[in-house]
Amino acid sequence: MARKRKPRYTPDNADRWLLTYADLITLLLAFFIVMYSMSQIDAKKFGHVAEALQGVLRGRDAIVKGRSIINRSEFEGGGPVKIGNLRLIQTKLQQAIAEAHLEDKVKPIIDERGLVVHVTESALFDEAQADLKQDATRTLNLVATSLKGLAEVIRIEGHTDSRPINTPRFPSNWELSTARAATVVRFFIKEHQWRPDQISALGYGEFRPLKPNDTPENMAQNRRVDIVVLSANLSLSEPSGVYSYSDSLRQKPPAELDGPKP
Repeated sequence: MARKRKPRYTPDNADRWLLTYADLITLLLAFFIVMYSMSQIDAKKFGHVAEALQGVLRGRDAIVKGRSIINRSEFEGGGPVKIGNLRLIQTKLQQAIAEAHLEDKVKPIIDERGLVVHVTESALFDEAQADLKQDATRTLNLVATSLKGLAEVIRIEGHTDSRPINTPRFPSNWELSTARAATVVRFFIKEHQWRPDQISALGYGEFRPLKPNDTPENMAQNRRVDIVVLSANLSLSEPSGVYSYSDSLRQKPPAELDGPKP
C-alpha cells in the first residue's frame, strides 16, 4: 500500500508587506508633487482650470448671465477672473502708479466686490465740477492701460463729501457724483474703445464715504471716483439683455451708424 505524502508546507513570504509600503510611499510622493505644483501654478491658469471644473461638475456647457445664456467660448482669452488674478492686476497697477508718482491720487485695493481703484477728485476734476481737468487724461490713461483687455464688468462710481451743493447744473450731490462717473465712462469708451455694454456709471453722492466727513483731509478722500472691476461671481450676475450691444449695431442700417449727414 502506497504511503500518503503529507502536503508540503510553504511558509508565508515575510517580505510581502514591503509591496504595500512601497505603494503607500509612491502615493505620498505623488500627492506632495501635486501640492507643490499647485503652489507654483500661475493664478490666471488656475482660475481657468477651476472655472472649467465648476462647469463640468454642474453639468453646464454655458454660463448663465442674467436672463441670457452666453457660450463659454465667448470668455476664452480673458474671461471673468478670480480674486487671485485681480491681485496680479493690482500689483501691476501699483507699479505703474509708483513710476508715475501718483500714489497720493490713485490707490487700488481689493475688497468683496473685486478690484477697486480709488481716484481722488483732485486728479480729475475741479471742485464742484464734472468736466475733466487738462491733466486728468494722464491718470485715466494709466488706469485704462493697466486694465486693458479685461472682459469683466466695470463700474465707474462717483462720490462726494457731505457738503451740500445747489447749482442750476447740480441741484444735489446725486447729480454731481453721477455726472462725474458718466464723464469718466465717456472718456474710456471714446479714448480707449471700452465696450459700452461692459461699463456702467453710478452716482452715490455723499452716502458711501471712506472716512467721516469731519476734517478737510477726510472729505478730500471721500471726493473720489472709484473704478471697480467686478469679481467673477459679480460679473456673471450682472443683468444683460437678450441682444448684446454688438448685435444691436449689426441690425442698424449704415446710415444710422455713421450719424446724420451734414
